[in-house]
Amino acid sequence: MQRWAGRVAVVTGASAGIGAATAEELVKNGVKVVGLARRIDKIEELAESLKSQPGKLYPLKCDITKETEVQEAFKWVKSNLGGVDILINNAGVGKESKLSTGPVDHWRAIIDLNVLALSVCTKEALQSMKERGVDDGHIIHINSISGHRIPQSEHVNMMYCASKYAVTALTEGLRRELVQQKTKIKVTSISPGLVKTEFAAATGSPVDPEKIYSNSAHLDGKDIADVVLYALGTPPHVQIHEVILRPLGQVF
Repeated sequence: MQRWAGRVAVVTGASAGIGAATAEELVKNGVKVVGLARRIDKIEELAESLKSQPGKLYPLKCDITKETEVQEAFKWVKSNLGGVDILINNAGVGKESKLSTGPVDHWRAIIDLNVLALSVCTKEALQSMKERGVDDGHIIHINSISGHRIPQSEHVNMMYCASKYAVTALTEGLRRELVQQKTKIKVTSISPGLVKTEFAAATGSPVDPEKIYSNSAHLDGKDIADVVLYALGTPPHVQIHEVILRPLGQVF
């Protein structure tokens, strides 16, 4: 991680869970981290707690489902920090819905955030890297095991799974684009199993999240952040393309 010290990372959904844990670990390793989220107060609290660390966390309010706000955020990064070297596409949503009943606005919210916003942020980060001649940047998508198989559960959200399957495809598609462009920019997909975050509560599921976590093996945000650091810390000729991690004992 030493080669990333002093360089710039953008983390989406940095106000809680995996995003906050990842931002914290990057700052501890000397990275300048721009944390994007709508709840900027949460990022500001985290930034205050990290003031003694070698890096720095810059809170920036941004709804990444709005392209103009994403463009303005990346302009801010360019003006104030020079540009982006690392992008962690972490923000995601999984609103409760079924294909047979909807509601359609839940489907739209899932696709807008999990697929389109991720793609817009990726495009902006790549443009930032290329216009500065950065040839060793890194794009990391926080995916899900639901992007590789459909869970066995009566509460499974098919549109969420579809959005994560899309992230799996987008990761491979971007890898091929970068190979064709003969760049050394890397792309990595990290697919966790059950992680204890605010995500479950935000889905609107009828199942109490605390009941899920108390009865099931689960990971914590820092577990995912550790994998992010591992992928970033590999030698220039090594690309960690896909990591699937589950808590020991997860049964679904």
